[in-house]
Amino acid sequence: MRYKFRKPYRVKRRKSIWKNRFFWFSILSLIILGGLFYLFLFSEIFQIKNIVVTGEKKVSKDEINLIVEGELEKKLLFSKSKNIFLVNSNKIREKILNKLPQIEEIEINQGLPDTLNLVVIERKEIGCFCRKESCFFFDKKGIIFEKVLQSCPLDLVIKDLKEGELILGENIIEENLLSTIKEIQQKIKENIETSISEFNILEEKLVVKTTENWEIYFNPEKDINWQLTQLELLLESKIPPEKRGNLEYIDLRFSKIFWKFR
Repeated sequence: MRYKFRKPYRVKRRKSIWKNRFFWFSILSLIILGGLFYLFLFSEIFQIKNIVVTGEKKVSKDEINLIVEGELEKKLLFSKSKNIFLVNSNKIREKILNKLPQIEEIEINQGLPDTLNLVVIERKEIGCFCRKESCFFFDKKGIIFEKVLQSCPLDLVIKDLKEGELILGENIIEENLLSTIKEIQQKIKENIETSISEFNILEEKLVVKTTENWEIYFNPEKDINWQLTQLELLLESKIPPEKRGNLEYIDLRFSKIFWKFR
């Protein structure tokens, strides 16, 4: 008879956690990460100390700085930080554009380690828009952005008869209509012996007032080139400059052209 002998079972002793390399590696990693966290978020090195604004002419640097300063400080744990890596550029940009309608666009860049650079692009006025007694400069997109304190210094003046106060930053002229108005202004300036004093936007027509004290009625929804061509032909053949002293209006809105003398 054969006897089978089992090997004695040995219980392995667990290593102490204090002698575990992985444990100490984890502790060391946490210390390093904590140090980096502090360095990047709380260290004076990356706290914003300078706000550099360029490109501004009409708006005040102080106004821009005030808006930016209000958005820099962030609360982290039990402390506050103006860390450059925590800057929300989109939010700052949005606030500046909302509060300062003279600004068309603003670029915000980080200048490490402690500088925030802002490049301002201001709106350029192409005309004046008036309602009641108030006039405002507007840009190429039809957005009003600044009140005109005296008479309009520009050639393009547009008025409407609507009620309600105008708000800076508001888009008061649709781009298609503004494009039509600019085309009319350019063609009349180039091809017709008269000048435009102002445009009036009415519900049923676009009225062009000339410096000779007669008016032209356009339909901005129809072919403007056709209407301008008919205007040129009419003035050349039937209403030359010497006859325009008593002219009241020319109406180009229909297939048949109408005009009236006083």
